[in-house]
Amino acid sequence: MKVKIGLIWRIVIAIALAIGLGLLVPMIGEGFAELFVSFFATFNMIFGGFLNFVVPLIIIAFIAPGIAKLGKGSGKLLGVATIIAYLSTIAAGILAFFSATTLLPNFIGNFADATVKEGTRVPAEAFFELEMTPVMGVMSALLIAFLFGIGMAAISSKSMLAVFEEFNDLIERVISFVIIPLLPVHIFGIFLNMTYSGEVAKVLSVFAVVFIMIIVLHLLMLTIQYTIAGSLSGRNPFKLMKIMAPAYFTALGTQSSAATIPVTLRQARKTGASERVTDFSIPLFATIHLSGSTITLVSCAIGVMLMNDMPIVFSSFLGFIFMLGVTMIAAPGVPGGAVMAAVGLLSSMLGFSEAMVALMIALYMAQDSFGTATNVTGDGALAVIVDKFTKDNVPTSDSQ
Repeated sequence: MKVKIGLIWRIVIAIALAIGLGLLVPMIGEGFAELFVSFFATFNMIFGGFLNFVVPLIIIAFIAPGIAKLGKGSGKLLGVATIIAYLSTIAAGILAFFSATTLLPNFIGNFADATVKEGTRVPAEAFFELEMTPVMGVMSALLIAFLFGIGMAAISSKSMLAVFEEFNDLIERVISFVIIPLLPVHIFGIFLNMTYSGEVAKVLSVFAVVFIMIIVLHLLMLTIQYTIAGSLSGRNPFKLMKIMAPAYFTALGTQSSAATIPVTLRQARKTGASERVTDFSIPLFATIHLSGSTITLVSCAIGVMLMNDMPIVFSSFLGFIFMLGVTMIAAPGVPGGAVMAAVGLLSSMLGFSEAMVALMIALYMAQDSFGTATNVTGDGALAVIVDKFTKDNVPTSDSQ
């Protein structure tokens, strides 16, 4: 019987092995240890370069057709649903920023002071350097994606959309069959080097603190969303949350908003929102509403920046949050798709290095299922809100 191990568990195993080997290998001999760690540092250099090369292609492949598809449907309902989803995502990012910048510096500062003296070796370097220059920058890719996405929606181009959808399928296969399977090896190499150089204690301490904070923020965001929905609809917000609970627990298992749509749709219909609104908005929100993922990304990014003593400025992060809400539209429907879509912004807007991106991915993946569960559960609240504002402007489900 073939046993399938999920991505999160593969990453957990990779981190555990990296820490174990990072402590064990130096006992065999310093020369062998440096050679062993440098081998994986070389792999990380190649994988990181390939990831940077693919990022602009990911942005074009997923954002352009995503925007084009948003052009279909009833005008008012589509507009209201999109605005509400985007505002919810932005609000989640701002909530995460102020919470993380208030709470994390105390914990991370203490851990850094306690562990900084443990580093006794210089991190191992790759055997050689291999340059993989992206075909374009992240901002150029975003502009091209917007240009083609809006253009296809404006002229209702079916032939061009078909090309972009095939390009989307191609890039998603690269993510599913190359990047995602190799991620545990990449993270193994990063943690192996950190253990070898004596930095891993600080990193694991930060992981624990960030994990707990993000779970609390997810629950707080859901409470805010359902309080607003309950106030507008005259329903008990906690009863609405109870109705949507099956969608939350389903998403914990699937790690995919798209895969959870049937359950989310069934439960959303029970909230009292009209069936026509839920049939239209729930599949749409599965693509464009990412409040849970945004909380995770912003919180993890701040954690990684604090670990590296980088300045954190609200004005810079606000721009990052605004772009994040757009960049994650139609993110790949695989575990970790949101962080893959956000890699370009982390590098270009926040100045993340390849090692920081790898840490970010590891931090995010540990939280991925909880972020997805928060996304889909919040979709139920947003459907109730949209129903309140579009009573007389509801298309049939065939209009999608």
